[in-house]
Amino acid sequence: MKPFSKLLAPGVVAASLLGAMVPGHAQDVTLATSMPALEFPFFVHMQDALTKKAEEVGGISLIATDGQNQTTKQTGDVEAAIIQGVDGIIISPIDAVAMAPALKQAVDAEIPVITIDRRVDGVEGILSHVGADNVVGGEAQGNLIMELFPDGARVVNLQGQPGASPAIDRNKGLHNVLDGKDNYEFVAEQTANFAREEGASVTEAILGGLATPPDVIVAANDDMALGALQVAQERGLDIPIIGFDALPEALASVRDGGLAATIEQFPGGQSATALEAMIAHLRDGKAPEPLVLLNPIAITKDNLDKAERLGEIQ
Repeated sequence: MKPFSKLLAPGVVAASLLGAMVPGHAQDVTLATSMPALEFPFFVHMQDALTKKAEEVGGISLIATDGQNQTTKQTGDVEAAIIQGVDGIIISPIDAVAMAPALKQAVDAEIPVITIDRRVDGVEGILSHVGADNVVGGEAQGNLIMELFPDGARVVNLQGQPGASPAIDRNKGLHNVLDGKDNYEFVAEQTANFAREEGASVTEAILGGLATPPDVIVAANDDMALGALQVAQERGLDIPIIGFDALPEALASVRDGGLAATIEQFPGGQSATALEAMIAHLRDGKAPEPLVLLNPIAITKDNLDKAERLGEIQ
């Protein structure tokens, strides 16, 4: 089977791809799930969506693990799942390269593996990857910058965790749009590791080193964007800041005039799609599409109703 990518319209989830699952259908299954770090609200939401979908489908036991942002911990969790003889593994790998050996062990043990949100490189036999097209998401950030500043802009780019596939792809998409365009200049680019405190400290250092403030700050996730927003506000600077992930706190900030925008990538839809694909494979022998990508969109004040987690805003 040749891999291909299927782009889904915003909000479309697995039922449209695979058909509705019947609760309690066929055999009970045990799945291991692994998130990179449950200290991040984004991954808590993805895990909660997996749990909710498992309850809806029925007959599924989940062994949920937290990678704690350490490849050694996540590797150990995968190895433990293999020893336990789980029926399948749904994982968001911390690192696209470092997690490859552990997932190869699972594949060699004939345990189906589906990656979500973050991919892994160089492992033959991964059943499927379900995620967002992060390059398209980065391009959405770049296009929004051009809309906000049609005559050009000085841009600060807060990059995500090195080695993480979303960080790589979002950065690529941003540069796809802005590189080679007249009057668009990256005055600073630095990783803040997807963390709010680092987003604040890196922004503080960047702003302190620039003779004049940038026109816009773009961040590879909302936590870094919110950290940058705190620093900008403390300095009395009105700088448009664009995040990524559409966390409830970020959506509230967009609503209230803090962040200029965030990028919605439908993480709950990713989780639901991956779990239904795994169950369809285990119970009905259906081969999932090797690559399923949901299409991210920019969320501003004008289209807040498109956000997956709008109902969670305080």
